[in-house]
Amino acid sequence: MSLVNLEPFRELYPFRSHFLRLGKYNYHYLDEGSGECVVMLHGNPTWSFYYRHLVSGLADSYRIIVPDHMGCGLSDKPQKYPYTLGQHIDNLEALLETLNLKNITLAMHDWGGAIGMGYAVRHPDKIRRLIIFNTAAFLSSRMPWQIGLCRIPIFGRVAIRRFNAFAGLAIYLACRHRERMTPQVRAGYLAPYRSYENRVAHLCFVQDIPMRPKDKSYPILEAIQKRLPEFRHRPVLILWGGQDFCFNYSFLKTWQELFPEARVQVFEDAGHYVVEDAHERIVPLVREFLNNNPLNNNPT
Repeated sequence: MSLVNLEPFRELYPFRSHFLRLGKYNYHYLDEGSGECVVMLHGNPTWSFYYRHLVSGLADSYRIIVPDHMGCGLSDKPQKYPYTLGQHIDNLEALLETLNLKNITLAMHDWGGAIGMGYAVRHPDKIRRLIIFNTAAFLSSRMPWQIGLCRIPIFGRVAIRRFNAFAGLAIYLACRHRERMTPQVRAGYLAPYRSYENRVAHLCFVQDIPMRPKDKSYPILEAIQKRLPEFRHRPVLILWGGQDFCFNYSFLKTWQELFPEARVQVFEDAGHYVVEDAHERIVPLVREFLNNNPLNNNPT
């Protein structure tokens, strides 16, 4: 079980931890509030801390589930583990099936898009709404040079695992409103990743980005992409950081082509960590979206 010290930022993250045992390892998640279920999925190199403002802002009316992907946040960080897209989807599926959730609203950021839609295509009848932050669930040939460097053998391992380059730089590059990255907030983002061993998933996520057909997760993402049109008429809210160096406007355009009926709000002053940059504006938009799209009006 995670030994992360939460006290330096406990007032920012005042939530009760829950764990699901998956084989030999503990899979951490938040379960706050009650009512209709919203499942929030983070990416790399964040964890459930990223969604703290949305959890606090919505848990009075909704049940909010926020897992930490294996190797991330307060979940265990095994050193020999299949940190692949398929495994992360399996883990999410195990959690949501254990909780017996239905009528799910998925909120997805970064890798959470592929993981969340991977679950969605397995259980389309359980998905009622989609909230899409800067993410992708489809193939792309575009990779920022900063991430490409981290895929170079040896260099990537040293940079990410020994020097914490991925998480360490992200708190500066991914958030455009630098004043929000106070010492306490930085501590929250970095707390689970204070050692070489605890950064294993960061490297594996980068290595698992499916760029070529021979990549292990390529056929999984390709299959997800083919089925995305099945969700075309679900209520979809797209909330996008306009200054994202990774998921830029080309990704937003693809989402809009896939879901032409979606409501789209671009935050021109926000970066990749759009929820960090714009949470005061995002919470009321999400609440309005949920209220305006009641479950009994949703297509199946």
